[in-house]
Amino acid sequence: MKRSSWTGEPVSRRDIVRAGMGGAAALALAGHVAPVRAQGGDMLTFEQLYGKFSVLGLEFSEQVKRLKGRKVSMRGFMAPPLKAESKFFVLTKMPMALCPFCSSDADWPEDIVVVYLGDKQTFVQSNQTIEVTGTLEVGSWIDPETGFVSQLRLTDARFRSV
Repeated sequence: MKRSSWTGEPVSRRDIVRAGMGGAAALALAGHVAPVRAQGGDMLTFEQLYGKFSVLGLEFSEQVKRLKGRKVSMRGFMAPPLKAESKFFVLTKMPMALCPFCSSDADWPEDIVVVYLGDKQTFVQSNQTIEVTGTLEVGSWIDPETGFVSQLRLTDARFRSV
């Protein structure tokens, strides 16, 4: 077990992790790791999508309800698209190695957002962080071309690597 250079007291791994978390919090408060405000829209994170859990399931957060119909930006990862030429993709919180539609037993993440592009763009690798900006649509909707059902969408969207 390590000892503190200041007090000589034993230091556990838990103490080191807590100190690291405190340092990260201090940096966030100082603005070093705070989310970047999106150009032309509010920044929305995956953690901000849902509020409470009710008998009906997860409910959208107050922030999502407030931003409905407005231009927002989100950061995440592009799930591998169904096909190379497509006007939409799925934005996920974590990178996905496989197309989520290609395997019947794939674990589909709860926190996803469907992105409908305003113009064609070249898709990126699924492990590259991207920032997407578009109009936030909220509520169940069925894509007439694909039959894909979504709850949250960014429409008329563009993305860039970050």
